[in-house]
Amino acid sequence: MLNGLKRVFIVFIGLLLQFGFSFAIAFYFSEKVGIITFFYKVLSFLIVLGIIKDSVRLSRDLPWIIIILMFPLFGTLLRITYGRNYSKSRLLKEIKYYEKEYIDYLKQDTNIYKDVEEKHLDNINYLINRSKYVVSVNNDIDYYNFGEKFYPELISELKKAKKFIFMEYFIISKGYMWDSILEILKEKAKLGVEVRVLYDDIGSVSVLSTSYPKYLKSFGIKAIPFNRISPFRGMFMNNRDHRKITVIDGKVAFSGGVNISDEYINKKSRFGVWKDNGIKIKGDGVWNLTVMFLSLWNAITKEDDDILKFKHNFKDNNIKKGYVLPYGIGPTRRDLIGEDVYINIINSSKKYLYITTPYLIIDTDMLNSLTRAAKRGVDVRIIVPGIPDKIVAYHQTSSFFKILHESGVKIYKYKNGFIHSKVFLSDDIRSVVGTINMDYRSLYLHFENGIYMEGVKVLKDIKEDFIETIHSSSRISNKDIEVSFFKNIYYSILRLLAPLF
Repeated sequence: MLNGLKRVFIVFIGLLLQFGFSFAIAFYFSEKVGIITFFYKVLSFLIVLGIIKDSVRLSRDLPWIIIILMFPLFGTLLRITYGRNYSKSRLLKEIKYYEKEYIDYLKQDTNIYKDVEEKHLDNINYLINRSKYVVSVNNDIDYYNFGEKFYPELISELKKAKKFIFMEYFIISKGYMWDSILEILKEKAKLGVEVRVLYDDIGSVSVLSTSYPKYLKSFGIKAIPFNRISPFRGMFMNNRDHRKITVIDGKVAFSGGVNISDEYINKKSRFGVWKDNGIKIKGDGVWNLTVMFLSLWNAITKEDDDILKFKHNFKDNNIKKGYVLPYGIGPTRRDLIGEDVYINIINSSKKYLYITTPYLIIDTDMLNSLTRAAKRGVDVRIIVPGIPDKIVAYHQTSSFFKILHESGVKIYKYKNGFIHSKVFLSDDIRSVVGTINMDYRSLYLHFENGIYMEGVKVLKDIKEDFIETIHSSSRISNKDIEVSFFKNIYYSILRLLAPLF
């Protein structure tokens, strides 16, 4: 714990030094040398033009534009300082390379694709064409409405492993949950099962020491902290691995919102009841998640020459069980696939749209889609936490209540505690369950994963979970959206700065 806090402190000091250095240069030259100031004004204008030209979502880039235009010298230096490592990151380039290489391992069944086109399943078509992951139909899906229901199923399947176990999580924290999993991993590694663990360095920085991978290696477990934090790596530190994936023998996979930490299974209470979810897949959809994991793993290790050895060939039982398409998103892609999938679901909804999300910090594209859906008569309901885990994020979420409420969107607060599940459900037809929050970090910066489902039986379970959660929630009223003049200003500032944090 102390080791992790020390690392956070060092990074904080490094960022302060970067910020201070940029500010000192900006202040010095703006005061002393007029020609330098003029040069930076021209440069800042060109940078703003470049941002506008390359922008995929202008509302994301608006804060940078404002800062650069208001403070040309300081803003330009800040953009260069925090932006250069993002564009030159070796790891991001390696991940992009492997994602491109592994497209060859993702072979779409032509009959299924023909079926998708003939039925005009546009949301699936978008994912196939833009994410390059494949849709399959012979999958068995189980949905778990709480982490404590998800956890025993995970344990049960881990115990069955014969060939390999891949685990990728934002947070792995010592405690009841991880300790019991670790005992299984140790035993499996001893028996010759390939065990690989990938966890995010910032997500686990306060709970795992820098030597923890070496500790796991002593048991035959391969472990890597993703994107180790450094005080001088700029914006790239924002690109975290927020995915939650377990793949076992290529036969079964788990995902959802649950990290490996005791609060996720309510063994530890931090913010009241922790409302989360998990999902299990058995079938061809497992391969998408396997390739997803290996893209990041081999970008770091270069370990596998041929990943087909991890693919399990399921027998085709010719029974269509609905369409399932696990997909990954990340900063290596120009398309904002995570947001586009959500917007596509919003725009295609006709009767209802149910959403659960821990954070509601959205851009104008998402905001306009939600308000338009409500205005055309769609029953749009969004459940957010009643007890926040981050107060600033909670205020940012609250800043959207007024415009959404006045447009007819029904906002609910989960009374029992913190809701961490990320679910879209529409018209009893389609759903996404995964790791993608409705905030800038998930939609723009992080590596995330979702599972798109259409026409599968498990949608009934997801709907029942939502209805039960509504009963444990309170709806935002007209009184709740009344805020003071100064709070409105505060909300406006938070929304403006949201893309930067």
